Amino acid sequence: MRHLPLLAWLSPSFPVGAYAYSHGLEWAVEDGDIRDEASLLIWLEDTLAHGAGRNDTILLACAHRAATTGDAEALAGINELALALAPSAELFLETAQQGRSFLDAVLAAWPQPDLAALAEPVDRVAYPVALGMAAAAHRISLADAAPAFLLAFAQNLVSAAIRSAPIGQTAGMRTITALMPLIRRIADEAQTANLDDLGSCLLRADLGSFQHETQYTRLFRS
Repeated sequence: MRHLPLLAWLSPSFPVGAYAYSHGLEWAVEDGDIRDEASLLIWLEDTLAHGAGRNDTILLACAHRAATTGDAEALAGINELALALAPSAELFLETAQQGRSFLDAVLAAWPQPDLAALAEPVDRVAYPVALGMAAAAHRISLADAAPAFLLAFAQNLVSAAIRSAPIGQTAGMRTITALMPLIRRIADEAQTANLDDLGSCLLRADLGSFQHETQYTRLFRS
């Protein structure tokens, strides 16, 4: 199975430190926006459809196409834009730290010359760009990589909610199930999307990320 490494890369045990980040969800719990299963689902639907979920999947797709053709210049531009789109210092750290850790781990355990050549000049790399690069280098299709990435993103946020909100594991699994049609739709749309299709409208979550930077009690880094 060509896509088997993808399952390892997006596993919670893969050493990118995803468990340490909540993408601002911890602030939403603190402020009362997330208080039960229903409000969690609303928050996550908005995050996927109108925020980082959709944008990051498009960035992954663009990076995958650039890496497939070996276009290092285009890839550098995609990565620069991906990093610039982070609306706060914490969210910049979230994507840049995970991206660098992901590339380092993949290169160490799955050495691949094409990926090494593309990664060599890169200092800071956004997480979805890193995954797009790795998937392309290892001949994993965008059709497999995009929905897997988005599902892993949603699962990590549900895990953060279980640890910080009055939501149990069964409610978390129901939330993941409810999100799957949206995940499929966003991943399907990303197959043909380009950088001109990027855009978000999630102002409360973005402002909440700034609030989280000075939140008194915190479990997560974002």
